[in-house]
Amino acid sequence: QVQLVESGGGLVQPGGSLRLSCVASGFTFSTYVMNWYRQAPGKERELVAAITIGRSTNYADSVKGRFVISRDNSKNTVYLQMNSLKPEDTAVYYCNALRARIDGTRDNYWGQGTQVTVSS
Repeated sequence: QVQLVESGGGLVQPGGSLRLSCVASGFTFSTYVMNWYRQAPGKERELVAAITIGRSTNYADSVKGRFVISRDNSKNTVYLQMNSLKPEDTAVYYCNALRARIDGTRDNYWGQGTQVTVSS
């Protein structure tokens, strides 16, 4: 079955770094756009970073220049390198796999999330 398993979250001081990983299984990873979302308490889930099958990337304005998304298709893994972390980056981070079908429907999978807390 489809699985997305995130890891790498934790507690870090402001200005610190973390690298999140998401290992996928049960689907053809290389054919999916991979995304990282986050959801802070009391807020809506927001898209943080995306990487296409051609490795084009997009970032939320709030993380541009600080976060880097990458993928390793040989390992079915997507990464999120987070640098210069701020308290406002505190959230549960979710891995998402997305593929549009010709008939207009979508294959859309989610991981269980990993907590990132930025605090001194």
